[in-house]
Amino acid sequence: MTTNDAMGREYSERPWGNYTVLDDSAPNYKVKQIVVTPGKRLSYQTHKFRSEHWFIISGHATVVLDGATIELDPGGSVDIHVGQAHRCENMGTDSVVFVEIQTGTYFGEDDIVRLEDDFGRAQ
Repeated sequence: MTTNDAMGREYSERPWGNYTVLDDSAPNYKVKQIVVTPGKRLSYQTHKFRSEHWFIISGHATVVLDGATIELDPGGSVDIHVGQAHRCENMGTDSVVFVEIQTGTYFGEDDIVRLEDDFGRAQ
């Protein structure tokens, strides 16, 4: 469910955690803070219209990018190009928090093509 936080920013609870939109003021980028709760993971997904840069703030993230596993700690980052399959997994006991910078031409949630999903949302 998407609502607004106390600062009026878009906020959405998801089965894996939540996200807050930090900036969507420009037509060519969007910035989110994403929180993945322990034991959860995002869909394994692709996008047609955007690329993403993930910068880990806290926790230990296991990122799967086109089938390759990348382990990231705070300060680590990964670039995800348009069309690349990707997900973030939290196998730890603390939340994983990362900033996602999206660049491209369209940033709607309907640009998510779910290849695998733990919550029955795969297409």
